[in-house]
Amino acid sequence: MSDTRIPVWLDCDPGHDDTFAILLAAYHPAIRILGVSTVFGNASLEKTTHNATSILTAISQSASIPVYIGASKALFRPPMHPPTDIHGETGLDGTELLPPPAVPPVATIPAIDAAYEALKSTPRGTAWVVATGSFTNAAALFMKYPELIQHVAGLSLMGGAIGNGFTAAVLGTVDGVPRVGNWTQFAEFNILADPEAAAFLLTHGELSKKTTLIPLDVTHLCLTTAQVQELILYGPEGRKEGMVPGRGKTELRQMLVELLLFFAKTYADVFGITEGPPLHDPLAVAAVLSGLDEKGGHKIPFYEHDPSVGVGMEGKGERYEVSVVTEGSYEDAKAGARTGQVTARLLPPGEEGVRIPRGLDLGVFWRVLEECISRADEANERARAVKQEAGVPTA
Repeated sequence: MSDTRIPVWLDCDPGHDDTFAILLAAYHPAIRILGVSTVFGNASLEKTTHNATSILTAISQSASIPVYIGASKALFRPPMHPPTDIHGETGLDGTELLPPPAVPPVATIPAIDAAYEALKSTPRGTAWVVATGSFTNAAALFMKYPELIQHVAGLSLMGGAIGNGFTAAVLGTVDGVPRVGNWTQFAEFNILADPEAAAFLLTHGELSKKTTLIPLDVTHLCLTTAQVQELILYGPEGRKEGMVPGRGKTELRQMLVELLLFFAKTYADVFGITEGPPLHDPLAVAAVLSGLDEKGGHKIPFYEHDPSVGVGMEGKGERYEVSVVTEGSYEDAKAGARTGQVTARLLPPGEEGVRIPRGLDLGVFWRVLEECISRADEANERARAVKQEAGVPTA
């Protein structure tokens, strides 16, 4: 029987929200991860690589999902200082429960070459590339191997911010100034980290037609509120009698909520968003599921129309021509330049362009994510049982 799961190459920079992207991709029943590549961004490349291998260990996937080391800086720019005020010094501050990596990253082949080999081994028109950090690896992949553009089913990117009421999301305020971006007033971090890479991907004549962009306008609709944190901590059945309040029913769940609490504090302190931190990166993974049949219960519906003219979840939605401001340095951006700003022009109906959803079914998203956490819990329990049977000490 053929494997009908969607092949996905995940490029990331863990990162609190990347943790959930990895978990969703690893345990969604309709996704098959081909590999994970790391990139600079939320922390240095050395730290994001360590974090990726640690996360996979925490969810009992380190032996089955390889990690490859990607770019340490942008295509044409000097190294960038990571956002330690958001993700901390390690990129995953906030918990002591992350285990040491059980399997090291693969150091014998560059990340983009490994991605090429894995993607080319899939049937044409089936595989997706998902990038949730800076877009350096993704751009380098399609620059070096342009034949992949015709081969893959799609490219899903978390990045950018549209503004101008694109959605009802609150994007935050810094120093009393409302903003569109999360790194400067105009620019979202992943785009600003490598605007030339972003411009290549989003303006490419062929690749843009199969690209999905998940901007802050959408991710800021997906806030991990206190209710969501309880769901993650205890599961859908809630806290049972005898369970310690605030203590997760498994160590994995406790770790995930500790990460969220750290993320929540930084978002409240820096951006004034107090309902809960947005969970950006797993939405880029969820976007690859849009072609699934509703009957399986695994699809996460996205809305692709302006709600003022009616919401549509079926058929061809809105498509956009996207541009990225590449002029200016990192320092210029911090001083007020529009470097890294994304603009999107709505195309006439039927014209091909970048897919930018305006929202998603959050109830379904949280349900599916929790189901993936439950599967990870089960895998961890099986791994623990195997170790106990073999006489291997467990924590």
